[in-house]
Amino acid sequence: MNNLERQQSIKKSWDIHNVVETAYLKLNATKGDEQWLAKQRVLLADMALHLLQTALNPGEIDLDKLKNNLHAILTISDEFLPKAGLVSATENLYQ
Repeated sequence: MNNLERQQSIKKSWDIHNVVETAYLKLNATKGDEQWLAKQRVLLADMALHLLQTALNPGEIDLDKLKNNLHAILTISDEFLPKAGLVSATENLYQ
C-alpha cells in the first residue's frame, strides 16, 4: 500500500468514524442498562477505526498510539469475553 492509498483509506475511515461516533452519542445507556452492550459495540467499532488509522498512517508506527488503541479495544472487549482476561493483558502494554 503506497502513501496515497494509505491517506485515502484514512480519509474514508474518518467519514465512517463520524457516523459511528454520532451513533454512539445517540445511544442513551449506562452500564447495566439493556442497551449498554449495544453502546459498547459501537464504541468498539470506533476504537477499531482508530487502530486502523494508527496502523495505516504513513511512516513509522506510533507505538504510544498503538498501545492506547489496543488498551481501549481490549478493555471494551473484556465485557464481551469476560473469561479471556483481556483487561489483565493490558497491563503488559505499557511496560
